[in-house]
Amino acid sequence: MNSTYHSEYLQLQSVFINPVENAFVSDLKLQEEWEGLNYLSQPNYNKAIKEYKAFEALLLKSKLKVNHFPINEAVKIDAIYCRDASIATNLGMILCNMGKGGRINEPVLHRQEYLKSNIPILGEIRYPGTLEGGDVAWLDETTLAVGHSYRTNEEGILQLKSLLEPKGITIIVAELPHYKGKADVFHLMSILSPVDKDLAVVYSPLMPIKFRNELIRRGFQFVEVPENEFESMGCNVLALAPRQCIMVEGNPVTQAGLEAMGCAVTTYKGEEISLKGGGGPTCLTRPLLRSY
Repeated sequence: MNSTYHSEYLQLQSVFINPVENAFVSDLKLQEEWEGLNYLSQPNYNKAIKEYKAFEALLLKSKLKVNHFPINEAVKIDAIYCRDASIATNLGMILCNMGKGGRINEPVLHRQEYLKSNIPILGEIRYPGTLEGGDVAWLDETTLAVGHSYRTNEEGILQLKSLLEPKGITIIVAELPHYKGKADVFHLMSILSPVDKDLAVVYSPLMPIKFRNELIRRGFQFVEVPENEFESMGCNVLALAPRQCIMVEGNPVTQAGLEAMGCAVTTYKGEEISLKGGGGPTCLTRPLLRSY
């Protein structure tokens, strides 16, 4: 069995997550932090625990290794969206430098756990560079797409290139639009979720033309998310294996589009853990090893 960290869609073998009890911690912490972090409203702690347990059960059902980030007083509730603080590569993890000020301590938490788990660290993005994992997606084993956004700046992209291009990795930059501005959570993976080597869920109205055309040139077909399912995270789809997907419930058109392309789709209720904080299943996970 061959394995790689350079995939968004191969059979997932191991993953890090940050459960509600460790990230949200308590109703008091949620009350103190949700507004400053631009959540739509305060998540309900007890409901969030139930939602998260159901979400984690979907991962465990696939018999993959699930690792937990521990509780850490230095990070805020956004730490539940653990994809953003690091990037997985075959050469080691890359620690990000968060573009959202309230999340600046999350890469330190990731570093501690990777070292504890004997997972090597390739490097880190340093000030004045910023880069968040939600802006980064593997298109194939030697091609990494990165969004230039309000969370990921040009200096961060240059540092990412310096770490990976000498190792034979091609970096494709997608110039993301202003959309709702600096305060909004808008990453490359807000508009792109690869679910197979030649299939991606996309929201074309916000996709850069050059980048969209490059995906087509590479042979990708698209499941197009309708406008009324964009805010409900129709475009945020986690592949556990090729065309085996998890998504937030309440996006029937996108789900039907995936199923029409031969995908098996499982949904979870994400009102508290996803919709209010702007983070779907890809955001809730830091995938590591995948196999083929």
